[in-house]
Amino acid sequence: MPDKFNVLIIGAGISGLSAASLLSKRGLKVAVIDRNFKPGGSCGIFKRNEYTFDQGTAMLYGFGNEGFNPHRFLFNCLEETFYVIKHKILYSVKFKGRKIKFFADVDKFVEELSIIFPTQKKNLKKFYSDMKNLYSKVIIKKPAYETPDETNRILALKKLLSNPISYIKFLSFMNKSTKELLEKYFDDPELFKFFDKLTSTYCYTTVSETPAILSAIMFIDNHVGGSFYPAGSTLFLPGKLEKVIEENGGEMIFDSEVKKILFKNKKAIGVLLEDGEEIYAENIIYSGTVWNLYKNLVDKEYSRPERREWAQKMAPTYPSMVFYAAVDSKVLPAGTDPIEMIIGNPDSIDESEITVYMLSIDDKTLCPERAHVLAAIGPSFKKWPPGSIKTDYRSPDYMKQKEVEEERIKNVLEKHYPGFKEGLIYSEISSPSTIEKYTMKNDGCVAGPKQSIGQHMFNRLHVKSDWESLFCCGESCTMGTGSPAVTVSGISAANAVLREYGKKEFLYEPGMKNYIRVMEKPVINERLYASISKSVREREIIMLANECLFCEEPECMKSLNLDIRGIMRRISVGNFHGAGKIVKRFFKNNEIGIDELRKLQDSCIKSKKGVSPVQIVKIIEFFFKHQHY
Repeated sequence: MPDKFNVLIIGAGISGLSAASLLSKRGLKVAVIDRNFKPGGSCGIFKRNEYTFDQGTAMLYGFGNEGFNPHRFLFNCLEETFYVIKHKILYSVKFKGRKIKFFADVDKFVEELSIIFPTQKKNLKKFYSDMKNLYSKVIIKKPAYETPDETNRILALKKLLSNPISYIKFLSFMNKSTKELLEKYFDDPELFKFFDKLTSTYCYTTVSETPAILSAIMFIDNHVGGSFYPAGSTLFLPGKLEKVIEENGGEMIFDSEVKKILFKNKKAIGVLLEDGEEIYAENIIYSGTVWNLYKNLVDKEYSRPERREWAQKMAPTYPSMVFYAAVDSKVLPAGTDPIEMIIGNPDSIDESEITVYMLSIDDKTLCPERAHVLAAIGPSFKKWPPGSIKTDYRSPDYMKQKEVEEERIKNVLEKHYPGFKEGLIYSEISSPSTIEKYTMKNDGCVAGPKQSIGQHMFNRLHVKSDWESLFCCGESCTMGTGSPAVTVSGISAANAVLREYGKKEFLYEPGMKNYIRVMEKPVINERLYASISKSVREREIIMLANECLFCEEPECMKSLNLDIRGIMRRISVGNFHGAGKIVKRFFKNNEIGIDELRKLQDSCIKSKKGVSPVQIVKIIEFFFKHQHY
């Protein structure tokens, strides 16, 4: 490892990985540090035998050919092919006993919504027509993938002058609530409750809290751009970004928690890890919450009291529970959508509100044909213990509370999908404590600070922090909630650092080559493996590696310090360079033979379950036979 990096990224969530991949693409010496054993933050998977579950982020926007598409822009900049599934509809909402389908066609969606609110049909048409017109003139015409605080003033002025009336109207929404915007069009209080559900889905806030400048974009953008899912699971989104980082000489440092940011003369110069190691860099990008930054990572001597107070007062989004299940395929009736939002109480946001992700409807690689996997996510307003390594996750009180919540969610699902309980094959639940433990999202608040009036846009962390050479990205920053937003913050952070080095920034250019590929539904293993590699030899190894369960405490890693799990995870997304790097480093410093490797293979947890173990020997031997990896 180098004595000093150009850029050190704290946090391997999507924003940090986006920044790191772009910077490594420009030739900078980059390292990403995360306390988890894998990248992605809340975006990624875990496995339970033959079932693959998305642990969090699974409804993804920003890959479309039209609309605000930062994910497409990112992969085009990285020149990395990425396969996605495009959902037929964005999602559906079960509201007052009726399913409302969110069609990509806005006019068709308005017709659907008018059935529920017939007296508001004319107003709905007017509202969505006005928002669509504004969106096309402000967002679509000349796309920019930058946070407001990093906007190029000259380009912004050109855009303003190209359509001044639309821009002035759009900017007038800056400090208005969505409720104020809606009141110009609607007078039905029930419709306001419906829009409450939309804003709570997008940014965890009600229409009274949500800035109009955000909702005006969201109400249209998701229809125009479409809703997507990474073919093969969300393992691929962080996995492909990690692949770019490692192929361009970057380092991924896992199982390492940053305890302090080191300063010299008020300039950030490095980090102190939990084990006492210090790592230095010319620039640092922080991809985490505003609360952890000011409370834990920056010593008080380097921050002003008023800034610490400001950070502490930032109101969070609500904590979440995530229920994971595998069910018999017969449980989900014909016509079930991959993403369905269940509204138990139309009058307020409470624990009866659940969004159910059933991505195996479109992606058959996630589980056997006879079954479906799902994740049901909803708010939790109970008191939960802090998500730290010191918490006793097996205490009777904690386990009982989890059991009660699991049964509650099962009952909600049973009501909407009759026979759910009888068809249940496997289930487990993740509490706010679990979410905080693995993602460092304080109290399990999955979207950081609320995007509410008073703490939106410029009232959040900026890309350029209070300290020289320390930059920020992620959900606490100006763009805020959702994977497209944090991706933009990562792009902005990368460009800010590139300016420091006088290197070319990543900016939109007409006619950019497209690297996003939409895969035919339903996705099956054969097509998935063919998309990852055209080489028969590599495809065989990918299939073998994908048998790995990516165990949290792998038996195969207890006797030797060889990251078997990391090797398998990388190969599963086609990152042979990163996997080969681990193999070469280990065997350069250790002399072990085939017998030792076979012992690792025999210790695989799958052997204890009576099935064939992951073929560790054959996979490792592959790298010795093909040295160019």
